[in-house]
Amino acid sequence: MRSRILVVDDEPSIRKVLQAHLSRDGFEVDTASDGGEATAAITAKPYELVISDLKMPGIGGLELLAWVRTEQPGLPVILITAHGTVDAAVEALKLGAADFITKPFDLTELRNAVEKALRIERAGRRSLVDPGPKGRFDLIGVTASMQRVYALLEKVADSPTTILIIGESGTGKELVARALHEHSSRRDQPFITVNCGAIPDNLFESELFGHERGAFTGAVTAKPGRFELADGGTLLLDEVAELGRDMQVKLLRALQERKIDRVGGTRPIAVDTRVIAATNIDLQAAVAAGRFREDLYYRLNVIPIRLPALRERREDIPLLVEHFLARFNARLGKRVVTVTEPAMARLCAWHWPGNIRELENVVERGVLLADGDTFADDVLPGATEGVGAQEAGAEIGLKEYVRVHTARLERALILRSLEAENGNVTRAARRLDISRKSLQLKMKEYQLREDPE
Repeated sequence: MRSRILVVDDEPSIRKVLQAHLSRDGFEVDTASDGGEATAAITAKPYELVISDLKMPGIGGLELLAWVRTEQPGLPVILITAHGTVDAAVEALKLGAADFITKPFDLTELRNAVEKALRIERAGRRSLVDPGPKGRFDLIGVTASMQRVYALLEKVADSPTTILIIGESGTGKELVARALHEHSSRRDQPFITVNCGAIPDNLFESELFGHERGAFTGAVTAKPGRFELADGGTLLLDEVAELGRDMQVKLLRALQERKIDRVGGTRPIAVDTRVIAATNIDLQAAVAAGRFREDLYYRLNVIPIRLPALRERREDIPLLVEHFLARFNARLGKRVVTVTEPAMARLCAWHWPGNIRELENVVERGVLLADGDTFADDVLPGATEGVGAQEAGAEIGLKEYVRVHTARLERALILRSLEAENGNVTRAARRLDISRKSLQLKMKEYQLREDPE
């Protein structure tokens, strides 16, 4: 698809000349006679570049540049004027102009400026442009709840203290753990992740602490565990609530003594490993129910970081959508740069039971199915149908609405997975990407009978 350029000038002859030359160079060119027409055109459809006269009646080039910087960040603007001075050039470049050219302009100079500006624009689409105001620590979000997360990360990132990250599935717990590691003095050392719910109980001790040769059948060589592999760096224990009681005892000892014992080993091995644990389960409730050791809970819960659900920070949804659009445009070779108002309204109104991970999947689907460069509401999944902008702002019964609809969706998803696997809980859990134990707890909560396997 050809790059689309908007030429803005109050002189018809200049518009005609620029349009002719740029069209011959293979660009799709629209024109506007002043800044007011330009803002309307830019709002109506996407452009990769704006070329504007500096002096125009009404909204001039500098005012248009300032508007673009606010409303369409990442869209480059080249300013052209017959009144070029050093001061005007400096002011334009300070405001963010991609380039500044004086009349009468040389077409080769103009062509070079256009190509340079478009290279910058394309690079901006491949990565998240201007991440500073959109978040910190490589995380995205500007709401008060995310600002509290950033403030806590700032304080604890470079400490050796154990961290417990708490949040629903899909809220970005691993991203926060990586941010803690990358912004610490351990950043050049290993970052190792272990999913406590994905490893069978009888293999977990070996995976976590390693084993010596001959420790059990099949142990033909000695093997270091995750604790040793993370020595000097960071170990993330994801889904820590899924640990069996025996492993909870051994993990507690490792955290207290900073030493581990390989399976079949005869001497303890000292490790300097910072541990970050993550869970989507209320560990206090698990302690009260006798499923999780209280002493281990207090050892892990030195610094708790609670991540908000996406429905609790809806103002961040447009920023996240922009980020995922850039990612999937690059990955899928697409150019979806506009999200229609109805589509964004539905995205902001949906309660997102799967949180950011669900939003990411929906945006990927939208980019893949989009016609042209527009993300419209017809590419959204049926689950968001009937949800409008008015509902997004409603406050009456919001918590109850979220709870009921999340439970209904979760129960239906579990039923479909069980039916697809003929009632086999282990395979259904694998299909749902959760542990068998988590699925059993959900089945009990929703009063779903477990068939013998």
